[in-house]
Order: sequence, then C-alpha cells, then structure tokens
Amino acid sequence: MASKTPNTKFEYVQHPHIEGRKVYRATNADEVIAGAKAATVNQKLGLGITKSVGTMWAAYVFFAITLVSLPAVIIKGDPVLIVSWIAQTFLQLVLLPIIIVGQNIQAAAAEKRAIMTYEDAAAVLEESIQIQKHLDHQDKALAHLISRLEYLEANILKKK
Repeated sequence: MASKTPNTKFEYVQHPHIEGRKVYRATNADEVIAGAKAATVNQKLGLGITKSVGTMWAAYVFFAITLVSLPAVIIKGDPVLIVSWIAQTFLQLVLLPIIIVGQNIQAAAAEKRAIMTYEDAAAVLEESIQIQKHLDHQDKALAHLISRLEYLEANILKKK
C-alpha cells in the first residue's frame, strides 16, 4: 500500500519592508544628512547657528573674545572673579564650539556605522532570498522523488 505524503510546500511571502527599502537607499552618511533638511524658519536658523558655532574657527574667535576681559580680571586679583571668569567666560565660550565639533565627528562616525549596518542587513536579506530560491528548488526535486517512490512502491505492491 502506497503511503500518501502530503505535498506541503512552503510559500515564500516577501516582507513589505523590502520594497520600501528599495525606494530609498543612501550610500553614504552625507546623503542621509542631506536628506534631513530643516523645514521651518526656526529650524533653519537653529541649524545655521549650530553649523557656524560648531567649528574650530568659532572656538578661536571666542577664545580671542575671552582674552578681552582677562586683563581686567587679573588686575583686580580677586580669586572669586578669576574662577568666575574661567567658569563663565572661558569655559563656556571656548568649550561650546569644541564640544559641538567633537559631537559632529561622533555623529558622522555613527552615521557611517549605521549605513554599514544597513548594508550588512541588506546583504543578509539578499542571501536569505537566495537561500529561499535554493530551498524552493530542493522542494521541487524532493516532490519529484516522492512521486517517483510512490509510483515504484505502487508497482511493487501490484506485482505481489
């Protein structure tokens, strides 16, 4: 008696995110940043100020500005004024643009890492699709072998 194996075939259904991924595909961090433009006037103003203040040239200018008040503080000789000048004038004016420069460098590195991760995920996805195609081919071959075995088994049982 021939055993009937149900022909259960896996049906591949592509995830909807895949089509969306094909629509927008940044190739570098600059493209990602360029795609994130400021929309409102306030956003444009804030972005412009941040870009201009977040440079080493701004740090040099702010350093020069802090030197204007330094002689007056030194002449007074009051330790509280000197500490206040360092904390409120020098550190705030000079370190602010330097910190922004460092954050910009870190952000660019993070963008590059994110894009590399995205490309890795895209590669894994493409490999998965290839594996799915291979498995589909194997399913067809196994289905053919099963039908041949069932045929042979039926013929052997008929001869008995």
